[in-house]
This record gives sequence, structure tokens and C-alpha cells, in this order.
Amino acid sequence: MTALTEQAAAALIADGAFSPGLPGFVGIAVDLLLDPASAPTGRRPLRHGFLDARSPRVMVVSGPPSPGLEVALRRMADDLAASTRLVEQHRLTVLDQATDTVHPDGPEHALRTATAGVRIGLEAGVEGDRGMTAPRAGEAGDRGALGLERRWALAHTLAPVLAAAFANAPLRHGRPTGWRSVRQALRRDLPVAPMPGPARESWAAYVLQARTATGRSLREALQSGARLTETDLQRHIASLRPPVAARGHLELDAADRQPGNAWRLPATVAAMLLDDPRASDEAWAATSHLVDEPRLWERAARSALTDPVLAAAARECFVAAYAALARQGAGRELRDAVAEFTERYVHRGRCPADDVLDQVTARP
Repeated sequence: MTALTEQAAAALIADGAFSPGLPGFVGIAVDLLLDPASAPTGRRPLRHGFLDARSPRVMVVSGPPSPGLEVALRRMADDLAASTRLVEQHRLTVLDQATDTVHPDGPEHALRTATAGVRIGLEAGVEGDRGMTAPRAGEAGDRGALGLERRWALAHTLAPVLAAAFANAPLRHGRPTGWRSVRQALRRDLPVAPMPGPARESWAAYVLQARTATGRSLREALQSGARLTETDLQRHIASLRPPVAARGHLELDAADRQPGNAWRLPATVAAMLLDDPRASDEAWAATSHLVDEPRLWERAARSALTDPVLAAAARECFVAAYAALARQGAGRELRDAVAEFTERYVHRGRCPADDVLDQVTARP
């Protein structure tokens, strides 16, 4: 295959970043953190999606793009039940936390190989002027709440809020680490805002500066004369785990794995805040100023909703998400689950990690 130049790689990344479309379809992926670390290899078809082994510690249940949130949730519930049975047949346990062994200063690849999260895939949005840049705080952006540029910008400002609200990885080898999410601590140096420029160019710039397995960035590798093919490029993109990614659709990987069936909640809140136009406007008003907050990912990982700025944004976002569920006629059980989480955690400045820490400190 033909070796890529830096310019050719950037063009390929930008062209493949998004397949524009109106909000509607929803995809969900849930990671399973296993104990012991002996995940069965290979891909297994499930009723709706697939079960893959990402590493000896982590398996991934990937649901298909589904017409609407509630269909996506039902399909994932089916596939998770089947996956749990399969894992138990191998005498493995699925842990309720997002990680239990990773060091907060661990290597970047630990995020992918030794931690568990909940990812949500949503439509990219409507694309207008290709030269349109991401909106500034207070601006509506290209085509408002349905515009690709605004959705790209909102996903980035919303991500640390979701990370804080759903933080659930405070321990290492059973002891508190000083972080409410060790998983998010691996991202603590990230800025809130995406790379400058329109969304496609922003994603291309991120991919080019991201480090490869050799420790060099993709840009450095290309500039030094490395002969990389399109296959190498796609492999590099697939290995990246940023909180917000362009994978044809818009992907959010901001929430830690939740206990029990609470995996539904980050998927629900994210879908409502991005796909419901009114909730999207409210979320943008609540989070757009966060691009100016220093060290926000570090604060989300360490302090979660005890941070007053993140707590205020979370309260507004969760109320907006609940209202969107009511407007769209979502089932009572799902609305009650969001309301219960909001009351138990968000309005009290807590997150699931605080429950874990309470249990640890209560031990004799």
C-alpha cells in the first residue's frame, strides 16, 4: 500500500471523521472489568451486538446503532445479561468499579486495557459550511443544537461534567488513592476545549498529535519519514480513547463503569443533552464557560462533584436531561432512575465513588 504523507493522513482523518446525520440513532458500549484477568479471546455474536476481549482484564459489549434511546437500552440489557452468563461460565467476576489496580500515574494504554467505562455513540449532526468553526461560549453554532460544530463543542464541555458525576474508581488494591476516578486521572492533563478549528480539522489535529505505540506522535513519525499506510492510520485511530471522538458518529467515553444496571444513566443523560434541542441549549448554557476553567479534568477526577463549578453545571444538566425525558414520553422507570441518581448524588455533591469510599472507611 502507498505510504502516507502528513497532508494525506490529515485529509483522510478529516474526511472520515463524520457521516453527518440528524440525531436519532443511539449506540451503547459497556466495558466489563474482569477478575481474574483471563478474558476469553475472540469476538462472540450476541442477540443484538458483539462481545469482544480488549485485553485479559476488559471485555466490551458493543450494541448496534438503534432507532432511539430506549431501543438501545433494551438491546444492551439483553446483551449484557447474555455476556454475564458467558463470563460466569468461565468462572470470572465482573467488577462494579471502573478499575481496581491502575495507578493514577500509570501509562496511557492502561485506560484501554485495564479500566472500564460506558461509551455512547450518537449521530454527528447536520453539517453546513465546512469552514464553520466551533462556537464560542453563548453562541448557537452552525444550525444550532442539531449542528455538527455545536454538538462537537458541547460534547467536549459536557464530558468532564459526566466524568465527575459518574466517577466510580477511587481504589487501588482496595485502598483509597486520593482520586474519585483513577480512570479519569489518566486524562487529567487534557484541556476541555477540542483542538482549534472546525470539527473535522480539530479531530485530525488530535489524531496526528496523539502518541503511537513507539512513543512518538503520528505527526512526528510521518515527518521523520516513517512509511505508514492507511491501514496503519486506521489502527492508530482505533487505539485512541479520548473522552470525545469522531468515528463517523460522535462518541462520548466520559463515564466510568457503573454498578448494577446504572450503566443506563450516563447513556441516557448524554443522549438527552445532545439530541433533545431544548436540553442541548440548556446544557450548552450550563457548560460552555468550562473551556476557561483550569485543570478541569484533574478536578473532575480528583474532586468530582465536590468541585463547586462542576457541581453547578451537573445540577443544571441533570435537571435538563430529566425534563427532556419527560417531554419525549420516556418510560416511568427510566425517568425515576435518573431522578433518583440526581437526588442521591448530583444534588448532594456526591458520585458513586463516594459510596465506595464510605464503605472502605467504615471497615473496622
